Amino acid sequence: MQSHGKTLSTAPESLGINATGVYAQAFWVTMFAALTALGARFEIWQYPVPYTLQTMFVLLAGAFLGKRNGALSQILYLGIGTIGIPVFAAGGALGIARLIGPTGGYLLAFPIAAFVVGYLIENRKSYMGILISMAVGLLIIFTAGTIHLHFVVIHNWIEAFKAGFLIFSWWDALKLFAAASIFHQFSRRMK
Repeated sequence: MQSHGKTLSTAPESLGINATGVYAQAFWVTMFAALTALGARFEIWQYPVPYTLQTMFVLLAGAFLGKRNGALSQILYLGIGTIGIPVFAAGGALGIARLIGPTGGYLLAFPIAAFVVGYLIENRKSYMGILISMAVGLLIIFTAGTIHLHFVVIHNWIEAFKAGFLIFSWWDALKLFAAASIFHQFSRRMK
């Protein structure tokens, strides 16, 4: 959306995170990239993919920043990690090697999931609408991650589904409800 030569964010106007200035938008994009990196530090090791809090921040980035800036925050996160700065979950290779390793499919799906969540939440303000929008984002992440895991590590669809999708269902259900509740409560208070 254009207004007097400035690009405006697509995030809900009542949230205050949709700042129209370039510097404010850059701040929030950077902040959510940093939060995703912080989410990688909260890790419970599980082979071949650890439990982390990253996906919760991916969902919140899409919800709070909107489709474009949410995706940009995750592209920034991946870019920083790709050049070798240790922002991905611990263990394994650094840099671009991480994107072709077991977790690569999940990581590469982060910008897509943030975009889709931001897009879907634009027209869904109820708690159930937010929950469904974020569930679609998680489905994107875990589908991409499972497919990548099959081709890179496990080479068996059933085992890849168990190790890359089912094992995370309880953990990501908690993060899904937490992210949806955070966004819903914040948006209600800002009305």
